[in-house]
Amino acid sequence: MGLDYLDVQLGAQKFALLQSLADEIEQAGRCFITEAGFHPGLPSALVRYAAAHLDSIESAVTLCYLNMGKDLLHSEAVDELVESFREYNGQVFKNGSWTKVNSYEVRTFDFGGGIGRRRCYSMFFEELRPLPSMFPSLRETGFYISEMHWLLDWVVMPITWAWLKMMPKAVRPIGRFLWWGMGTFHKPPYRVELQVQAAGLKDGRQVTVQSSVAHPDGYELTAIPVVATLLQYLDGFARKPGLWMMGHLVNPFRLIKDMEKMGITCATRIQAEEAECP
Repeated sequence: MGLDYLDVQLGAQKFALLQSLADEIEQAGRCFITEAGFHPGLPSALVRYAAAHLDSIESAVTLCYLNMGKDLLHSEAVDELVESFREYNGQVFKNGSWTKVNSYEVRTFDFGGGIGRRRCYSMFFEELRPLPSMFPSLRETGFYISEMHWLLDWVVMPITWAWLKMMPKAVRPIGRFLWWGMGTFHKPPYRVELQVQAAGLKDGRQVTVQSSVAHPDGYELTAIPVVATLLQYLDGFARKPGLWMMGHLVNPFRLIKDMEKMGITCATRIQAEEAECP
């Protein structure tokens, strides 16, 4: 039909289908943008943003804190979340290579900003896979989502996994159960936050870059990056033939600036390590 395309869907089958059409999309001169939104979408954009502050980037870990409190609005996006569990992949890029597909990592990170230290679980997104090729100096990257409440982590989630394994087609009731747990077992701070913690070299010195985006409403934090991407598409910057993942296509500096105008709280801290005394 000669149309361009953008999606906010999460799913390995969708991505594989689009990849099979990539040559046809480019030959037709169409611009297809996939993996748009909060996550996937922002993780690789934040890594690119951090890398732009460094001469060479060595590590870039993206962290997600998801705590929307009570009265959560249920939508079909919850079904997509549950379906993604069936294709769960916890790979991370560590020591210069990807870990095994069926592996995952549990690590503790300090989010700061009232969230503090949290145990986090690795989760893979396709937008992460090209990053080591884009930045050859990169030795570590990955996405980690934090714990929220012990009942949710140790009771609701195991039941969700077991139920999905026994009844893989019961996506809707499983999703409602998971959403009930997220809206019932929680404690402040209430917000959705994504941040990158990166390190590398700048002017011969070891430098760390920490950048975050946050909003109290997870649905808005999904929609706003998409609108910011469309602004770049509409003025022609992000209107390029081919199949693109959102996080690889956009200008990350402009993306963050436009997201701030639409209500997302953004913060960046750059710190150089003190030189050791001889």
